[in-house]
Amino acid sequence: MILYIVRHGQTEENMQAILQGHLPGNLTEQGKEQVRKAAERLAETGVEFKCIVSSDLKRAYDTCRIIAQPHFDGAEPQIEQTPLLRERDWGGFTGRYIPDLKDAVWPDDIETLEAMKLRGSRFLDFIRTKYAGKTVLAVGHGIINKAIQSVYYNRPMKDIAPMQNAEMRTLEL
Repeated sequence: MILYIVRHGQTEENMQAILQGHLPGNLTEQGKEQVRKAAERLAETGVEFKCIVSSDLKRAYDTCRIIAQPHFDGAEPQIEQTPLLRERDWGGFTGRYIPDLKDAVWPDDIETLEAMKLRGSRFLDFIRTKYAGKTVLAVGHGIINKAIQSVYYNRPMKDIAPMQNAEMRTLEL
């Protein structure tokens, strides 16, 4: 089976250097254009998705709808939303201006990297079980996508390159 993982398009909060975490997020016009271009690149490959999964956060779901639309001949795409694909929970840092956090003491309620990797592992198990043999599109966020790849490649998260907005990577499961 093949899993295409995508990071959501640019958001207003990305532009404002806001740590989004579990906030919904709003795609900018540039973010929507990034996603349309990703959808065009996918369409050129001839890949067809019948299984589409998204984080349950708005910015990822909106990204997913734009990418998925060409694969459903004008019908509303059927997208399964899951909290397994949510971005890292930044706890008390959620919604804060990132430069202000440079020397801040991390609160105890931030999701650990180990917890992120466990969630990434659960996501891969979920995909393998529910969509065995299928080609799956999954739209998530930068850090959870990194955790998924960390588990997949059995490498530390620090060794996985960050994903840009609307970037796509392919994993063969």
